[in-house]
Amino acid sequence: MSTLHVISHSPFGDNRLSSCLRLLGSADGLLLCGDAVYALQPGSAPLASLQASNLQGRLYVLEEDLQARAIGTDVNIRAIDYPAFVALSLDYDKVNSWL
Repeated sequence: MSTLHVISHSPFGDNRLSSCLRLLGSADGLLLCGDAVYALQPGSAPLASLQASNLQGRLYVLEEDLQARAIGTDVNIRAIDYPAFVALSLDYDKVNSWL
C-alpha cells in the first residue's frame, strides 16, 4: 500500500522529516509544503538526507511555497501547484500528514 507523506514544518525545528524518511516505503511519495521547503536549501543537512533517500520521481514540493521563500529546486524534485497536489493524492492509497 503506497502512502503520500505530507510535511509542512521546518526541518530545522523538529525531526519530522528525518522520522518520515526512516519510514518511507519504496512506493511512497513525499510532498514538502509550507516551511518544510526550507529542507531544499543548498548545502543543508536536510537536503543531503533527501538526496540520500533516493526519492527520484517521488519527491514533490508546492511551487507556491518555494516562490514565497525564494528557494529553487533541482531536476529531481517536482514542483506542483494545488490542483496537481489534489491529483497526486489520488495516485496513492493513503495520504499521511505529519502534523
